[in-house]
Amino acid sequence: MKKEDKLNLTKERLIEATFSLMEKSDDPLAVTSRQIADAAGTKPSMINYCFGSRESLIHRTFEEKYMSLLNEEKVNEILNAGLAPKELLKQIHYEVAKLLVNNYNFTKAITAFVLFKRDLERESFSFPFVKQHFNGRKSDAECKLIAYELSTMMQLIICRKDDIKTAFGFDLDDRNGLRDFINMRIDFLLGD
Repeated sequence: MKKEDKLNLTKERLIEATFSLMEKSDDPLAVTSRQIADAAGTKPSMINYCFGSRESLIHRTFEEKYMSLLNEEKVNEILNAGLAPKELLKQIHYEVAKLLVNNYNFTKAITAFVLFKRDLERESFSFPFVKQHFNGRKSDAECKLIAYELSTMMQLIICRKDDIKTAFGFDLDDRNGLRDFINMRIDFLLGD
C-alpha cells in the first residue's frame, strides 16, 4: 500500500473512532486523544500529524459525519425555491441550527475550535447570500464578517442554549423558539 493510501486510511479510522467514541460518551469533551488513537489502532501522535490537533479532528468528524445528516433534500428545496437571499439564509440557518441542537454534545465539543481556530480565510456558505442581500451596499470584507458572525454566534448561543432559555426565555429546543431566534439574528445582522 502506498504511503498516501495508508495516511488516508489512518485519517478515516481516526474519524470513525472519534465519531464512535463521541456518540457513546455522555461528555464528548472528555474523549481523549489517547482513547481516539487506541480505538483507531494508531498512535496519538497521528492525530496531530493528520489533522493538526484533537479539536481539528473533532471538527472534521462533525463536518463529515453530522453535516451529512443535514436534510439534503430540504436544503436543495430551499436553494431552488427562488427565495430572496435573506429568507434563504433564515431557512438554511434554521436547518443547520436544528442539526446543532439535535447533536448538542458534538456542538459543545466543536464550539471552541469553530470560535477560535477555524480558518477564517475559508469561505463561509452564507457569504454569497449575504453579498447578494447587500447588493454592493457593503464590501466583500463586511459581508464575510457578517457571514462569520451569523455562524459563530449561532454556534455559541446553541452551545449555551440552557442559559439562554433561563436568562432570555428563548427555548432553542422548541422548533418555534429556534426559528424565532434564527430570524431575529438574521434580521439584526442584515437589517429588517
